[in-house]
Amino acid sequence: MVPRGFLREYSGLVAFVIRVVDLTVPLITFLLAFFIKYGYGQIIPAFYFYPLIAAFIFQAFLFAYFPIGISRRGGSVMEEVNTLTLALIFVFGGLAILSVVTKTSSLYSREWFGWWFLLTWSFLVFSRVIARISLRWMRSHGMNMRNIVVVGRGSVLNMVSQSLRTTPWAGFNILRVFGEAYLKPCEGKEHSMSYADICRFLEEERVDQVWLAMPLSDQYHITALMHELRHNTVDIRYVPDIFGFHLLNHSISEVAGLPVVDLSASPMGGLNRVVKALEDKLIATCVLILASPVLLSIALAVRISSPGPILFKQLRHGWDGKPIKVYKFRTMFVHQPDGGEVRQATRCDARVTPIGSFLRRTSLDELPQFFNVLQGRMSVVGPRPHAIEHNELFKDKIDQYMLRHKVKPGITGWAQVNGHRGETDTVDKMRARVEHDLFYIENWSLWLDLKIILLTSFKGFVHRNAY
Repeated sequence: MVPRGFLREYSGLVAFVIRVVDLTVPLITFLLAFFIKYGYGQIIPAFYFYPLIAAFIFQAFLFAYFPIGISRRGGSVMEEVNTLTLALIFVFGGLAILSVVTKTSSLYSREWFGWWFLLTWSFLVFSRVIARISLRWMRSHGMNMRNIVVVGRGSVLNMVSQSLRTTPWAGFNILRVFGEAYLKPCEGKEHSMSYADICRFLEEERVDQVWLAMPLSDQYHITALMHELRHNTVDIRYVPDIFGFHLLNHSISEVAGLPVVDLSASPMGGLNRVVKALEDKLIATCVLILASPVLLSIALAVRISSPGPILFKQLRHGWDGKPIKVYKFRTMFVHQPDGGEVRQATRCDARVTPIGSFLRRTSLDELPQFFNVLQGRMSVVGPRPHAIEHNELFKDKIDQYMLRHKVKPGITGWAQVNGHRGETDTVDKMRARVEHDLFYIENWSLWLDLKIILLTSFKGFVHRNAY
């Protein structure tokens, strides 16, 4: 049996082994891909090793940038697989771009390159999944644990203690909880906020970390405890009681040497912004090229069916709430809004033209918004843009309504593929849509975008609420 704490002592070795595997796998898969394509025993031309050298360089830089070097406690296996996949796409995408720039792409077999990517991805994912599952199993059986003491009071203390006890695979073992008398006792014993008791316990037991779980108003206790523990080498973590806030994409970062807690922030920053922009431009370009005959046919049908412009242009709120002009194929007869008020289309609306009714039911009226995507005003996936008048109506009725604008509005979104589309004639309908939009912003990833696009292609165009 592996002794308790054995893997903790060799965490540096584990990280080193992972890095060695990451660098060894591309070499092995490089050879396997060549033999699959050309047969075993064939001599590998010297120029085939140039992409391998470039891959090592790209991987060394990119794998250091992506958070995949060391298994993070509490992170999911799928999260690591997704990050690893994205890193490999950048590595092999860089190789493809390099071959085009150097005009050497014709020298290499595309089949061999495809096999190399697939084998590398399979081997690395397999190794990471096995490593993560093994570490979780060992942690849940008492190995590779971090012994911690939790000090605090209030609801945040109960939440932290309960969360850590119900997730043993995260690798944290609570040795003792120091709280106020009214809190639930730990192992049948009540503990008061005695600094001397805490320091004595840390000296007698082997403790790796002390977690301070207190309200933000307990600055006195935090400062006093930090002073009492100044001679102890134990790691100290603070869990602030910010969970009563409505958080959106919350995180902790460092700005100009200052610790900053993001309570509400956009996920579209840094590399995420680059990935999202590339995704939008690539998909929008492909759709517009492939759908150009459909676009021309619809434009002609709109022009013939009723007098007025082909496109309907409306001001809506975009990223950060800035007004943007959104395009749609005109689906209604030209009219003036009643009293200047924008009224949503209803079922059997007399304002909708016959061709417009078909376009709205099939969502084909949204196709011009791919031009908005190329302009950078919208994304393919994101919260649907609402009319400015509707934003003014609902922003005071629905909490966090305007946080939908932390990202660019989209042609399709998480709310739409979950059935929340069409007329929002009640606050409850709009609230459900907003909740799905905020879920998308909080959980954004390239894979979630691709999932939404896939779901849209199957069930997002035609819906009973589309009229």
